[in-house]
Amino acid sequence: MTYLYKIADTSAEFEQIHALNYRTFVEEIPQHERNDSHRLVDKFHDENTYLICKKDDQLIGMIAIRSKRPFSLDGKIGSVENQLPMQVDNPVEIRLLAIEPDYRNGRAFLGLTQALVQYCLKAGYDAALISGTVREQKLYRQLGFQPFAQLTGTADAAFQPMYLTKATFEAGIAGRISKPPVNFLPGPATIADEVREAMMATPFSHRSSAYAGLLKRVKNRLTALTGAKDVQLLQGTGTLANDVVAAQLSTIGGKGLILVNGEFGSRLTDHANRFGMAFDTMETEWGGTFDDKEIEEALRSGKYSWVWTIHCETSTGVLNDLDLLKKYCSQAETVLAVDCISTIGTVPVDLTAIDYASGVSGKGLLSYSGLSFVFHNGEVAKNDALPRYLDLGTYAEAGGIPYTQSSNLLSALEVALRKFEQSEEVYAHIAKRALRVRAVAEQAGFIIVAPHQAASPTISTLCMPEGFSAVRLGDYLFLNGFNVHYESVYLRERNWLQISCMNDIADKEFERMLQVLRSLAPACLAQPILGK
Repeated sequence: MTYLYKIADTSAEFEQIHALNYRTFVEEIPQHERNDSHRLVDKFHDENTYLICKKDDQLIGMIAIRSKRPFSLDGKIGSVENQLPMQVDNPVEIRLLAIEPDYRNGRAFLGLTQALVQYCLKAGYDAALISGTVREQKLYRQLGFQPFAQLTGTADAAFQPMYLTKATFEAGIAGRISKPPVNFLPGPATIADEVREAMMATPFSHRSSAYAGLLKRVKNRLTALTGAKDVQLLQGTGTLANDVVAAQLSTIGGKGLILVNGEFGSRLTDHANRFGMAFDTMETEWGGTFDDKEIEEALRSGKYSWVWTIHCETSTGVLNDLDLLKKYCSQAETVLAVDCISTIGTVPVDLTAIDYASGVSGKGLLSYSGLSFVFHNGEVAKNDALPRYLDLGTYAEAGGIPYTQSSNLLSALEVALRKFEQSEEVYAHIAKRALRVRAVAEQAGFIIVAPHQAASPTISTLCMPEGFSAVRLGDYLFLNGFNVHYESVYLRERNWLQISCMNDIADKEFERMLQVLRSLAPACLAQPILGK
């Protein structure tokens, strides 16, 4: 059974809210007078945001969220800040917590509370306040609510002011059995227990023989995985690795060619501009692929000393043809550099005949962010004209350890790399899931930006139908326990949402996400809700 958590936004949902409100706070708890319509419209209805739980089309639970002051609780006990046992900066009032009786001891109630916590954290609230009926105090406490101040209401309908914070939720029974959101992001990665254990080990010196041995093993695993002759590890992100690649290309001279078909191709031009490099760009629309003949003719012209491109254009999910680029650059004797940040660990990557390639630890390799790599197939000499931290030759000359390095990050990466001893199985599993995402998304009315023949399994970019909001869809998936990628500026500008299949996710959770995606597809209209 799959429950769906969302913000109420249809007339049918609001009618069910008024009916449940009546059954709960008129018929069950005699707080209001009976009426012939059997509907109870809350006095703050126009100011409420309703977080609801649905089973199929039936509303089975709700919470009304209201941030406008004064709270109804302020009018009953005075300013709530003066009554709370701790300082809060941005509280929100929770009212009308109601669950159909048959679902009060099940997953629906727990899931509604989890969705509430997710909503509040995302919106920036640090405490949720409620007047909880004294009849359900045990249940409220299990969910993490804590009492404060005096009782309110009447003898027949008495209420206890209570508060919920992230800390009290996590300390309660519900918080202890709840799970973090399932990770469908393209980074940071979901960290396996054994990788986390390696990260938490006692650090040791980067000048020790133990560290040198560890680095050698990691480099051997990375080169075996990619076919590159050598690799240097850097303490930093993929941006650092691409700066190091830019530094190397800047020493070649002549003019370069940068291929751009998305956000990250554009960022390569920024790297090159900052080094004052001469280059042309070959651009196509976002989600498009390059014209093979145009690339071949450009390189045959002899105008270009180097080519720089993205393997997987992460902003769109397009996988550019690396084999073709290698062929054309080899024929033209042109240096080839490739950003492989989103492909290493997610698809087979062959870096033979590629001069420079960048990668990172915190994406497809499923380790912690903080290490990046530059692969190279030729000898690299130290160059005193380059900044010390960006000089690849300095790393090579020092055996890969020119400066302080983290044994914890390197140890975690070594453990993560063991998974890729069966890399073909890893890639096949990712590809299978990506095809499943594509099929379900297209059936639900979304468009996958990358054409099928050029789509990377690393990430699927969903284009919304007209009138649908990617932000609202992402928010609703988050309320249901799934983290997807939709908040980057370039995605918001295009009303796109991304689902990554690179993380280890239980089949049950994967299928539940797809089921929720299908259920939400017709509901994600209008403007974003969370954080409004």
